[in-house]
Amino acid sequence: MNGIVVIYKEKDWTSFDVVAKLRGIFHEKRIGHGGTLDPMAEGVLPVFVGKAARACDMLPDETKAYVAGFKLGIATDTLDVTGKILEKKQAFCKKEQVADALQGFVGEIMQVPPMYSAIKINGKKLYDLAREGKTVERQPRKVTVMAIDLLEFDEKTQEGKISVSCKKGTYIRSIIDDLGQKLGCGAVMTTLERTASAGFTKEQAMTISQVESLFETEGEKLLMSVEKAFDDVYNGRVYLSERLTGLYKNGVKLSVGQEGMTVEKGSGRMLAYGFDGEFLGLCCEIDGVIKQVKNFY
Repeated sequence: MNGIVVIYKEKDWTSFDVVAKLRGIFHEKRIGHGGTLDPMAEGVLPVFVGKAARACDMLPDETKAYVAGFKLGIATDTLDVTGKILEKKQAFCKKEQVADALQGFVGEIMQVPPMYSAIKINGKKLYDLAREGKTVERQPRKVTVMAIDLLEFDEKTQEGKISVSCKKGTYIRSIIDDLGQKLGCGAVMTTLERTASAGFTKEQAMTISQVESLFETEGEKLLMSVEKAFDDVYNGRVYLSERLTGLYKNGVKLSVGQEGMTVEKGSGRMLAYGFDGEFLGLCCEIDGVIKQVKNFY
C-alpha cells in the first residue's frame, strides 16, 4: 500500500502511537508522519504509507494552522497545563491588551524552543533531558508566524482562545508563554488543535477508529496518491512512453521533447508519470534535460 492518509490524532495519543497502530492496520512497516503532535494536542496529522514515506522530509507546503486555548496568570515547566506550576499571579488583562500583545508575535520572530520538545541537542531529545530534571541552554531560532487572531477572551476567568497560522518549527506553547511574559502575568496553553498541516485540512482527516473500521471494505482507497502533497508546487506534468519509462527508472537523462515524451509545463517543476499511469516522482527541467528530484517507484 502506498499513499497518504490524513489522521485526526486524538488526545493522549503520541504521533508514534498513530504510526504504530497504522503499521498494524495496513500491514506496512514503511510509515512516517508529517509533523509531531504532543499527546495533549489533537488534530491533523498527515501520514505517509509505503513508498510515500519518502516524501516526509521534503513536503513543499510547510504551513500549519492551530487553534489553542490559554490561561493567563500561570506559568509551568512544560508551558502547558500538564506541567508543574512554577508561578501563579493574579491577572487583570483586558481583551484589547491581549489582542494588541499578540500582534507582536506576527512575522519572522525569534523563539526559544521549549525544554519539553523533540529537538535534539548533542544527540539527546530535549524532553528526555527535561524528564531527567535537566535544563540546557537553547539558542533562539527564527520562525515565521503569518497570522494570529484572538478568537475569544473572558476577562473574568482570564482564559481565551487564539488561531495561529505559521510555518513548520513554530511552537504555539512558546508563543503563549511569551505572551504571558509580555503581559507580566504568565500564561499557559490549555488546549491545542491543529486544523491544517502541509496543505491537508481537518475536513479531510479520519480518526484511527474510522480507518480501522473502513479498512476491510475500502483498503487502499483510504489512501490519497502521494502527488497530492506536491500538486501546487510541481504543477507541470511529464508523461513517458514504455521505452522512456524504463530509461527514466534506470537513471538515464532524457531530453525535453524527445520522441515518446509529452510535457505539460508549469513552473518548471513537474510530476513524472510512466506509460501505465504510474506516478514515478518529482522532476524538473534544467537546460532542456529532465532532472530527477525524488523517485517514488
